[in-house]
Amino acid sequence: MKKITIVIVSYNVLDYLVPCIDSVRKATERLDAEVVVVDNCSKDSTVSYLKEHCPDVRLIANQENMGFSRANNQAIRQSESEYVLLLNPDTIVYENTISSCIDFLDAHPQAGGAGVRMLTHLGNPAPESRRAIPTPWVAMLKMLGFSRRYYMSDLPWDEPCQIEVVSGAYCMLRRKALDQIGLLDEDFFMYGEDIDLSYRMIHGGWQNWYLPYDIIHYKGKSTQKSSFRYVHVFYQAMLIFFRKHYGHLSFLFSLPIQAAIYFRALLALLQMMGRQLRRFVNPHKDYYGKG
Repeated sequence: MKKITIVIVSYNVLDYLVPCIDSVRKATERLDAEVVVVDNCSKDSTVSYLKEHCPDVRLIANQENMGFSRANNQAIRQSESEYVLLLNPDTIVYENTISSCIDFLDAHPQAGGAGVRMLTHLGNPAPESRRAIPTPWVAMLKMLGFSRRYYMSDLPWDEPCQIEVVSGAYCMLRRKALDQIGLLDEDFFMYGEDIDLSYRMIHGGWQNWYLPYDIIHYKGKSTQKSSFRYVHVFYQAMLIFFRKHYGHLSFLFSLPIQAAIYFRALLALLQMMGRQLRRFVNPHKDYYGKG
């Protein structure tokens, strides 16, 4: 049995995938590890490139876009390692990060999942590195602009801390815990699956941890956040999570939460359409903050 399987789901991100794989190779030189790339029917040259240049990488080439959860589950089911690392393709892993996380999990048998300090391209810690479960109260606060609780901002950045949600961008999981709580919920096409998995991990008696080891995360480079599909999929994931875990709440209590989700989705869609309209009217100006 291998010590760890690193699973990378890709979709039209070859320019990010190649340096990601290179960083993983350096980070696992002394580990009994395997790298699996699940390609969700990319239209670029990802599959042909991996076949020619990355013979050490196990490739699962899907004939359609299976979504993030299903693609990760494909690789997990085909592996037998002690640990599984779900890793976004738009990341660069520091050389000691994976081995340090394994050492921590080996020493803490109740730790079911672990995330790390995700750095932006500017080198700043990303708030998404530590998150709380979006209970109705926490979700409402965040939607009102009070995000300190959601991002667990009172925790230190330079020491291990128990957290509630491990980000799917870098999510190291204990196989024994997955065997108990189950794999990613495939009702989530993309987004929300990490929150759901973390929620089930805690309710299964396991711990989720933030560890002060670094990766660079070029957040959002593997998705097109200005598209209608992103708006639809993201807020649909929020609704799926809320209905799955808090659907038992009374209608009068749950209605404001669901209304807020729909309102934020509509607002995001209107903002997106406004940007596109302004770009159409003035194509020489960049409305995404770059010019």
